[in-house]
Amino acid sequence: MAEEPGKIESIREWVVQHKLRTVGCLWLSAIGGSFAYNWSRPNMKTSVKIIHARLNAQALTLAALVGAAAVEYFDRQSSSGPKMDKYDNQFLSNQHRD
Repeated sequence: MAEEPGKIESIREWVVQHKLRTVGCLWLSAIGGSFAYNWSRPNMKTSVKIIHARLNAQALTLAALVGAAAVEYFDRQSSSGPKMDKYDNQFLSNQHRD
């Protein structure tokens, strides 16, 4: 009987398959949380609140992109043998068709 993957492993697999969706959702939640935090501070101008929310979301997005790159790097390092996608295989199969 095959063993079911753990919760962490299944989350990692989903993140590897949906990198851009993960970064987008992280950005939306970051800007929403930052807006909520900044709007709870009454002594700031609205323009400053918006700028702070945008800067916080940008910093978190950069961190998420670095994290996605690290996941991709370690995923490729841990796989055995060369990993080629369908486009590489298609190019290689059509190379000698002249």
